[in-house]
This record gives sequence, C-alpha cells and structure tokens, in this order.
Amino acid sequence: MKLTREEQAMRAGEFGPAVAWAIDHQIKVGRFLGAEDFVPVSQAHIMADTESLGAAGVEWLERMASLPPPQRRVRIPTITDPRGTDFAAAVRLKQQPWMVDLERRAIAAFESLGVLMTDTCINYQTIMPPVRGEHCAYGDTGVVIYSNSVCGARSNFEGGPSALSAGLTGRTPRYGYHLDERRLASLIVEVGYTPRELSEWGALGGIVGRHSGDYWQVPVLVGIDRVPTSDEMKHFGAALASYGSVALFHMAGITPEAQRLDDVVPAGVSVRTHTVGEIDIRAFIKSYAAAIDTVDLVVFSAPQLSLIEMRQLADLLDGRQTKIPLLAVTSPQVKPDADRMDLTARIERAGGTVLAGMCFYQSYAREMAEANGWKALATNSAKLTNILGGYGYRPMLMSMQACVETACAGGRVAR
Repeated sequence: MKLTREEQAMRAGEFGPAVAWAIDHQIKVGRFLGAEDFVPVSQAHIMADTESLGAAGVEWLERMASLPPPQRRVRIPTITDPRGTDFAAAVRLKQQPWMVDLERRAIAAFESLGVLMTDTCINYQTIMPPVRGEHCAYGDTGVVIYSNSVCGARSNFEGGPSALSAGLTGRTPRYGYHLDERRLASLIVEVGYTPRELSEWGALGGIVGRHSGDYWQVPVLVGIDRVPTSDEMKHFGAALASYGSVALFHMAGITPEAQRLDDVVPAGVSVRTHTVGEIDIRAFIKSYAAAIDTVDLVVFSAPQLSLIEMRQLADLLDGRQTKIPLLAVTSPQVKPDADRMDLTARIERAGGTVLAGMCFYQSYAREMAEANGWKALATNSAKLTNILGGYGYRPMLMSMQACVETACAGGRVAR
C-alpha cells in the first residue's frame, strides 16, 4: 500500500505503540482486500459488546488503555455500539455479576482511549449523522447500511479492531464502498407493494437480502410509491444487512445517489432483476409464525427504538396491562427525552420495561433465556427474528400492535 509521510511515521512508531499497531493492522486488512492506499475518515463507530469481546478482548483493551495518555487516545470522534447490559436492569434480566463486571472494565478501557460511550446502533438518528460523501469507519451493520444508503456517506463493515484502528489513525483502507465503482447497482428489485408496518419493511429487507446474499451486491428498489420514514428505512436496512450481508442499497427517486435509475445503473449495463410483491412479504412473515401459539416475551430491539417508536409504543399500551415481559430497548440519547415526555412511565405503568444503551441479542441473549425460561419470542424486528434462532429462541415476526396485543393476552397469539 502507498503510505503518506505521516502514515510512514505512524508505522515507524513516532506516534506511539498504539498507533503503530493500528496502522499495521490496517495495512494487513488493506493488502488482503486490494486497497492501494488509505482514505482519511472523520468518525469511527466500534462494535465492542463484551459478549463478542470476551475476557481476552477486554484484557487486550486494558493493556492498550494502560499506555501513556498521549500515545493511546483516538484522534477522531469514535463512538460505540450498544453495550451488553443496562446496568439499572441487569438484576431484573438475571444477568450474572461477571457479565456486569466485564462491561464496567470494557467501558473504563474505552474511556481511557478517548472513545465516546454513546452505546447506540442508531447514531444516525441521534448523534453525528454522517453527510453525503463523508468517509467513515463504522462497525454496526445497521449503521453502515443506513449511512451508506440513506445519508450517502461511505463506509465498509469494520470489525472491532479495524474500527478502533481507524479511531487511532484517522484512516481506513480505500476499498469497497469508499470507491465510486462499488456503489453502482448490481440488482434491480421491482417492488409491487409498499410496506406499511415496520415489520413489513423488515420483511422486505429480509427477502431482498436473501436474494442478494453477498456483501458486494448493491440492490436498487423501484416501485416504492412514497418516501419511507427514517424508522422504516432503519428496519428495512437492518434486515437487508442481516439477511444478506448487504452494505448499500438504493431506492430509485428517493435515496441521494439514485435520483434516477440510470444514476446507479449505467446505460448499456445488464443487471439482473427480481420482483417482490405483497404475497412474498406475507409469506415471509408467516414463515416465522408456524407452530407458535404462545410466546414467553415481547422484545422491541435491534435496532434501538427512536423517540417516535417510543411514543407509538406508549400510545398502544395506554390503559392496558401486559401479562408477560415486554422489553423496549432504546438509546441513551433517546431515553432522557422519553423520560421527560412521560413515555417511559407510560410504558412501564403498563408493565413494560424500558432499557437503554444495550441491544437484546448482544446482551447474553442465550444466558438470559436459560435464566428466565424464555423460549418463544415476538418482535417487530426482522433483524432480531433472523438472529435469535441462533440463540435458541423460536422467534415470531409481528407488527408492533400485534406484539402489544400478544403481551396483554398473556402471550397467546391471535390467529
């Protein structure tokens, strides 16, 4: 890889051992992925929940954090994905003391490195949303796909060490979605039905993701008959990334880089086409309902809830009472507003639990299931539905309203 004079100095250790390690790591990544040089990035986002890090990962962070202050601090704004717990609710969730202790140690190490503990997967709705053309180094798949597609920013999926490296160097290898040519569409999806519920947007994302099935595929949707809301884009993108490892999509006439279809499908270029209709979306949702008559809990998470979603949930719960656990997971930036606007109190008066700064599937979901006796779960998040099967749950995809009805009916699923 071609290195600037400053990057050569980083590699030579002139900025300290942390930066030297970081640029060396990035050179290896860049060489593997065919990058010719580095691109400066303005912000980084680290996925570093302790379930993924493990004890060894936390110890490695602590060693990095023990370096002298000038040699260890990030040089660009660097934020974090959700944590593995909400400390205020860890006992109620039956999380073990060792989990909480590991989280506290990881947080202390990150803070020593100068990382901002935002603990969110919806930073684009709360803090530092990127702008079109901004080069970033983001870790969370939902953050990457939303920022690339809806904001027009540029990022690849960055693993935890790579995102931290970007924070320390202010660079990332120039490959993938930092390049113009990688951002062109490779699949046209003709949509015959514009979803209405967030669960339907997630189902559409899951269908397109399954059909794409490749990090390098870039679908462009045609036929969407209105501009989706931020939350609809959020659920669609999160599911698309989860089911297909897709990092970028376009919507013709809607997203910034595809105001016209030929902006992303150059004239004379042959691109395969796939059609999705209402029957496909209904079938996708139904596939997760087979043989499930009752659920043990309802979870709204993955992505974290926006303030608008918190209000929608509070409205649905007003005057009602849940009979099984209902968890509503939001970001630390949204939670104070939800508290101030009485949304948290309204949800919890109805028997729900509002959690902040965590994500259900990154919070020792398997261990929580075993400790609480949870098996079947209802959610309006297609992303969460896709992931939780791997943690031993039987997930069911439903609308937010249907999830609330189920929670208030003691877990019985209306047919």
